[in-house]
Amino acid sequence: MSGLDASFYLLEDENTPLHVAMVVVFEGPAPSYGDVVRTIAAKLPLVPRYRQRVRGVPLHLGRPVWVDDPHFNILYHVRHTALPAPGTDEQLRNLSGRVLAQRLDPAKPLWEIWLVEGLTEGRWAMIAKVHHCMVDGIAGMDLATVLFDLSPEFEQPGEGEPWAPESEPSDLALLADAARRTVTRPLRQLTDVARSAGAVREAHRLREFASGLTRATARFASPSAGCLNGPIGPHRRWCWQRVPLDEVKAVRKALGGTVNDVVLAAVSAGYRDLLNARGRLEDDTVVRTAVPVSHRGADERGELNNRVAAVFVNLPVGVDDPLERLRRVREQTDDVKRSNQAAGTQALTRLTDTAVAPALLSLAARIPVRLRQDIVQTVTTNVPGPDFPLYVMGRRVVEMHPYVPLTGGIRVATAIVSYCGTLHFGITGDFDAMPDLDVLSKGVQGGLDELVRAADGARPLAPRGR
Repeated sequence: MSGLDASFYLLEDENTPLHVAMVVVFEGPAPSYGDVVRTIAAKLPLVPRYRQRVRGVPLHLGRPVWVDDPHFNILYHVRHTALPAPGTDEQLRNLSGRVLAQRLDPAKPLWEIWLVEGLTEGRWAMIAKVHHCMVDGIAGMDLATVLFDLSPEFEQPGEGEPWAPESEPSDLALLADAARRTVTRPLRQLTDVARSAGAVREAHRLREFASGLTRATARFASPSAGCLNGPIGPHRRWCWQRVPLDEVKAVRKALGGTVNDVVLAAVSAGYRDLLNARGRLEDDTVVRTAVPVSHRGADERGELNNRVAAVFVNLPVGVDDPLERLRRVREQTDDVKRSNQAAGTQALTRLTDTAVAPALLSLAARIPVRLRQDIVQTVTTNVPGPDFPLYVMGRRVVEMHPYVPLTGGIRVATAIVSYCGTLHFGITGDFDAMPDLDVLSKGVQGGLDELVRAADGARPLAPRGR
């Protein structure tokens, strides 16, 4: 594993399961459980990681490694359930929240797929869970294009070649491999870091990068809504919201910025409603969010690993005017892009990946989970999904609802995935800390409605200082 992948694996405990997930809704009729198992089994040769489990190196002298699971049984990973009548969306969300709160068994390959029957209108669903140490959002979407079909044409797969797992390495072999990597990895990765640093130094970008870091640090000095931070329990609430992508693009076209700027402004409105309902809203209140940014190159698509860095944005929830909220969001994201902060964060991640010993990584990965922090209140991740229809066994995918995990004192987070003209918002909350999660969810929709009304006939917003 890379240092980042290993961190996701080592951070996990009973109260912080660190899998990402998707609840995918299909047109009916539902296939049989046996047909689903056979279809998924036929795809497994394309994703060999799905038959591997994590093996630790003795004494944490090396990072965890992937080894074939000689006891792999697909029936453990592909599960079957049904909703009671009438099979509403609310029932599906409640079921999904319970399933998604359960930690994946670390002794087995780190994924599950649940077949869910009994939805209204003859629909059915899949709940797909995979550990964050295996995939980031972009890699997860690549995986979807492997597991799903691009056409409604479907033939039931026949029996594939028997799978023969490789022999599991001994502790001595793992230690020898860790020693070899300790020597070769720093040389290889320091070269990569040097190349990244050189790219930042091109022309006048070094000055912009340094000043951008200074401004980013200043944003951390702003008082944020630390009342949202706190300990996390083992249970989760989860809800979703659907937004037409055309509406978001219309706001972007009328007011400027990017689709992600509009999304962050809408999420800001949701947190404004949440804090206002709790009596914790002030004019200068901000909610600080981590925004993952993909660094996956075109030649890395399909690889099951994490290639992300994070930038930070202060969501201006204390601002009443939706246009001003969008302006302030856009100023920050424009600054992030001009100063190349994401590339700098990625370079720092690579340097840490080189310099931090595995034993220290194991210890450091667990410290943030144990300590309360009030610096970052949430995570907002926006993953571009396919704009073309996907199918499983001839059934069309109609909805894709994402799930993002919680950790490090962050009790609420939002994932957004686009699919066929719709943005699907999946909002995860700690069960005890977020009984009012629906206020946030409805506030996101309300925030977009405000922007749509404000954009009607408005001029594009020019960020201050431009």
